Amino acid sequence: MKRTLASLFLVTALTLTACGNESVDSDTDEELTYETEGPDDSTEDATETSDENSETASEDNSEDTEDGTEEESSEEEATYLYEVNQNDYATVQVIDGEEANEQVALLTYDDAPDKYALDIAEVLAEHDAPAIFFVNGMYAENEEGREMLKEIYDMGFAIGNHTHTHPSLPSLSEEKQTEEIMKTSDLVEEITGERPRFFRAPFGQNTDHARQVVEDDGMILMNWTYGYDWEADYMEADALADIMVNTYLLRPGANLLMHDREWTLEATPAIIEGLREKDYELVDPDAIRFLENEREETE
Repeated sequence: MKRTLASLFLVTALTLTACGNESVDSDTDEELTYETEGPDDSTEDATETSDENSETASEDNSEDTEDGTEEESSEEEATYLYEVNQNDYATVQVIDGEEANEQVALLTYDDAPDKYALDIAEVLAEHDAPAIFFVNGMYAENEEGREMLKEIYDMGFAIGNHTHTHPSLPSLSEEKQTEEIMKTSDLVEEITGERPRFFRAPFGQNTDHARQVVEDDGMILMNWTYGYDWEADYMEADALADIMVNTYLLRPGANLLMHDREWTLEATPAIIEGLREKDYELVDPDAIRFLENEREETE
């Protein structure tokens, strides 16, 4: 992570449900597609030599600034090593032409900040493990929720949009879909100073309209590869940690869906350690290219 921390092969089982009964997007098979001072006007009697020296120094400073800017831009571009697979939105993959580890997994937590998100963030930070927290705006309307979200953000974690009240988007009018998405983006920006970079629809149920709203707001759509913590058999830390690490669904680029739940909090250290023992690197969300950058590069 770049702030304060030290600062999807679509799987065939994307029919899993989440957040109590989330189901994958039924449309996922569709084709979606620096300042220098000027001369001092009072120095009219300055000699030609001084003028020449001043011009030379100015040119040197300009070259230094340009070199520094180019170097900084190169470093920034180099940080984008991954992208979300646009065929299914469920996995991440190395950007063509980039040299990066393909054996990666992405940790994501939905329904934040309800009760345990901040505790989960602290555990992740202790293990130097990056993740995305997908926010339901309704949890960040009161002062406690606002403070939790701000603290999670200040710890360096990426914040995603999970709508305001966690509805099934296809059941809403286009106006209400827009409201559910934008209200949360606006709230996140108000609290953190930055709009969410990622969007995940409740139950994985996207619509064409919602996709357009998400794109227009500069976010990238994201589903998931697998998750289990809403199933009765896995509402216990040991069982959850075991299935999250040892499921046959684990693949390079897997997007692991979890939630703001007590047993998920308790399972998180073992999940991190288990993935690393299998030589999986945890993807830094800051290394995932998103729509705003693609627009800037095109322009």
